[in-house]
Amino acid sequence: MGTIDSDLYRDITEFAHDTPSWFQDLMELWTEIGLLLFAVLFVAAWWRARRGDPRALAVAVLAPLGTAVAYVASELIKSGIDEERPCRAVAGALPALIDCPAYGDWSFPSNHSTIGAAAAVGLALAWPKIGWLTVPMAILMAFSRVFVGVHYPHDVAAGLLLGTLVAFLVVGLCARPGARVAMTMRGSGIGLVRWFAGPGNGTAEAGAAYGSGSGPGRGAHRR
Repeated sequence: MGTIDSDLYRDITEFAHDTPSWFQDLMELWTEIGLLLFAVLFVAAWWRARRGDPRALAVAVLAPLGTAVAYVASELIKSGIDEERPCRAVAGALPALIDCPAYGDWSFPSNHSTIGAAAAVGLALAWPKIGWLTVPMAILMAFSRVFVGVHYPHDVAAGLLLGTLVAFLVVGLCARPGARVAMTMRGSGIGLVRWFAGPGNGTAEAGAAYGSGSGPGRGAHRR
């Protein structure tokens, strides 16, 4: 691994060892707490979107789906690159604050950073007003993985980029067909399906599902 990246890893882990024990514990816990908070926000975004237009519901549901896709992509990349963890590979580095993952649990990219970025971006697309919260959460999650000593800086940077790209792709490709599915679910004869999709806002449902381009959405706008 590059000297600059290894040096930055040493600098961050040395900083970590100089911080109070309570702060070290907090950073260690943040990875799992952050995942839990993202899960709660997924549910809140879905619940909020149930009374919105079909596209809003589709994007809210696509946020966790995009996160899952990003995780799978990260695992596939990780299994093909086989980069050793810095807590074993970087000479002269201080010990990691947590147990170094077992050999074979490779370092690049960081799964937690990928998941955090995909969740943050997906939620921001579904609920723009909370982007100020979700994006810093993901960045802090990524930093915490270097802080505790189990990832290189480039691992978490790649994870943030990968998660962001996958979230945008999933929402961009699936929002319109997802909106049509949401409309169908709202007209379903199955009560549980209708409950999941929610009542919608009762106005401009078709236009929201087809968008403002060609098709029914444009005709509805002209009228």
